[in-house]
Amino acid sequence: MALEKATITNVDTNDEIEVLFNPKEYVIEKKTPWSEINVFGMDSPPVQFTMGERKRLSMELFFDTSEEKTDVRDYTTKIEELMLVNAQEHRPPILRFSWGSLSFDCVLEDLVQRFTLFSNDGTPLRAICKVVFKEYATAATQLSNTRRESADHTKRMALREGETLSSLAAREYNDSSKWRVIADANNIDDPENISAGTIVELPPLY
Repeated sequence: MALEKATITNVDTNDEIEVLFNPKEYVIEKKTPWSEINVFGMDSPPVQFTMGERKRLSMELFFDTSEEKTDVRDYTTKIEELMLVNAQEHRPPILRFSWGSLSFDCVLEDLVQRFTLFSNDGTPLRAICKVVFKEYATAATQLSNTRRESADHTKRMALREGETLSSLAAREYNDSSKWRVIADANNIDDPENISAGTIVELPPLY
């Protein structure tokens, strides 16, 4: 069975770059930050979720042309060009890194090129490229893949600065008219007069 090579595809143009040597390893990172809310009189600030960060795929790609005695930059330049702005799209290209079962739609966020072997005239023959790809997904794709219904259990959250029950309902229930559900669940008589940091319960919708 032939060795499957990792490839980087320019989704905008369908041009494909096949790596010379498959990476020894790759790392996938995902962070989900939570914001602290300053509430006077509490021992520790409550936290609430705002939005997640995109996944990052990082690895080292090895290039070697010492046998052919050709300039290894003929290969590394193709990687570097994936960070250049496309004149028609006004942005660098959207990419897809593929290797085996891994298919990662992304952009190239970071590139470090290290040249480690040279010919007598100084031509680089070997290079290691440290690359960091950042996940790419349109807002429409993310919304279609994310459930926006309320959870099947009650949640407790703190009102943000300038937030109302209507905007909270829009964010959590995807329906601003559900503010009354929150008001009723928390015995709030005056929904227009609630200070930031107030902890409210969000009941599930059935």
